Amino acid sequence: MSGAPPSEQDDSWRDRLLTTAEQIRALLERTRRIAVLGVKAPESGQPAYYVPDYAYRAGYEMIPVPVYYPEMRELFGSPVYRSLAAIPGDIDLVDVFRRPESIPPHVDDILAKRPRAVWFQSGIWHDEVAERLAREGIEVVQDRCLLVELRRIGR
Repeated sequence: MSGAPPSEQDDSWRDRLLTTAEQIRALLERTRRIAVLGVKAPESGQPAYYVPDYAYRAGYEMIPVPVYYPEMRELFGSPVYRSLAAIPGDIDLVDVFRRPESIPPHVDDILAKRPRAVWFQSGIWHDEVAERLAREGIEVVQDRCLLVELRRIGR
């Protein structure tokens, strides 16, 4: 028996759901390598290209993980990977450009890579996935634009 009723059980995982400007600033300041899940090609003109391009120009190492674009081989000076788990080395942040309903199939890949944090872009919110990742020790940001937050901290 655990001893504590469910309402009193450890909910420290909630501390890994980052919502404040201070938490987001701290995350971005300790981040160096960002994998972009669902990155788009430059000619798309979509946020899934120009947001990571902004981060790349701001000095972050950007690692493309497109869902489409089978012909894409390199972007942001890095080779393209078809899964997060295939990326060599540690990942500080996974920037997710997928619709909420398309996120659950990527959870196992995210957990296999064990990034320090996962960022769901503006308009992307999935509380169940966020809770699962947070319970696994991964910080989560939901429904925030990386470009906006980088500008906010002066990057």
